[in-house]
Amino acid sequence: MFDGVVAYYLTGYTNWWLIAILLLIGFWGIVTQQNLLKKVMALNVMQVAVILFFLNAGQKAGTTLGVLRASEKVGDVSAYVNPLPHALMLTAIVVALAITGVALALLLRVYRSYGTLEEPEVFRRMQQQ
Repeated sequence: MFDGVVAYYLTGYTNWWLIAILLLIGFWGIVTQQNLLKKVMALNVMQVAVILFFLNAGQKAGTTLGVLRASEKVGDVSAYVNPLPHALMLTAIVVALAITGVALALLLRVYRSYGTLEEPEVFRRMQQQ
């Protein structure tokens, strides 16, 4: 009986487990990596995990898209997917792209100024100036 419950939770919530793993991988990368470029990549992994979390949370089983023809009448509203989380995540994708672009531009500036992207070495060279 216990094996069936564990199997249900592992398979029934597979998306949530994968999202949690992605979030933890991104957090681990930000905390443990010394290279600033690797930290930016870990931040991108975390951003993807958050976007997937909201998209997964916005889903409902047994629903359809909210696109109607002019001749159709609106029936039960609970039969349609809420488009708001999807629209917000499109915005989040654009913001994530902008954050990545700015971070890469700053990393290029740091590399040109200090000759490295290793965090301890950058801090050491900053203190020397």
